[in-house]
Amino acid sequence: MTNSSPFVLVLYYSRHGSVLNLAKQIAKGIESQGVEAKIRTVSDDHNEDADYPYVTEQELVSCSAIALGSPCRFGTMAAPLKAFWESTSINWLNGDLIDKPACVFTSSSSLHGGNEATLLSMSLPLLHHGMLLMGVPYSEPELHNTTSGGTPYGASHVSGLNSNNELTKSEITICKTLGQRLAITAKKLSQ
Repeated sequence: MTNSSPFVLVLYYSRHGSVLNLAKQIAKGIESQGVEAKIRTVSDDHNEDADYPYVTEQELVSCSAIALGSPCRFGTMAAPLKAFWESTSINWLNGDLIDKPACVFTSSSSLHGGNEATLLSMSLPLLHHGMLLMGVPYSEPELHNTTSGGTPYGASHVSGLNSNNELTKSEITICKTLGQRLAITAKKLSQ
């Protein structure tokens, strides 16, 4: 990677704030390793006043790594994020993302709401782009302790039917661990 100022793109889509809260914690983990995290979102009809700017193609091409987040939608990513990836054919043809590390994160309203299926399905476009997919290793003790979100496939949150956006201690720790691991790997690959 030849970036003069490497950064990790934390790309998310969130309707009720849970996925955004995960993105912020992952960004903290990234920045704890001395790497800039750029939090970006994708456009849809519901987030004209998004908390963060929309991602640009230049940011996608020039990032050192990507953390990708979406709410669970029947075991897959939300339509606006899927539409974004469907618009990246030219980047796929150019090989713009090959060998860049990536990770995924999600949120659902119930413990069995499709978190792991969503994380796995979100991984597919990243693998097609030739990215290096990373998860959370079991050396992170919170994976053994969590009773809510958090999987070896990526960070997750369980909001409950009342859409509780507040992350648990375990979820925060898992997010930060994932962000740290992504940043460390991006730095190693850029040397």
